[in-house]
Amino acid sequence: MKHVIGVGCAVALAGTIVWAEAVKPTDVVFEDGAVSVSLSGMPGDPANGAVLMNKGSGNCIACHAVDALSDLPFHGEVGPPLDGVADRWSEAELRGIVADAKKMFDGTMMPSFYRTEGFIRLGDAYTGKAFEGAEVQPLLTAQEIEDVVAFLVTLKEE
Repeated sequence: MKHVIGVGCAVALAGTIVWAEAVKPTDVVFEDGAVSVSLSGMPGDPANGAVLMNKGSGNCIACHAVDALSDLPFHGEVGPPLDGVADRWSEAELRGIVADAKKMFDGTMMPSFYRTEGFIRLGDAYTGKAFEGAEVQPLLTAQEIEDVVAFLVTLKEE
């Protein structure tokens, strides 16, 4: 009987992890620019984070150089190199920077990847036209933010 109860508890706990609800962009709590809780409620996947660094709405290497991704072409020089970033910032600080760098660095050019309001002039993706949709979506999902952060925390000085 104890074994059956134990299995039931494990299944119930696993279910809560799988069904964890993401923090909405408007509900993110920043403390001095840092975000201490996971936005998705799930651990990040550093392998997917590395993919997001180069593709889609992430495309971090358009502005930042990352030696760990040296096989990819065209690293940017607009932002600081990300080598050793995990030695300079905590996981919570990295999450805050990726979610909305403007909370930590006033006037930064870095996009707010998990923000949906407070824009001055919102565009329609990369069309050059004004946004006309009903609801603004963040550039990255909560899980994608966690994936990028999981990759960034692997970038330590040698």
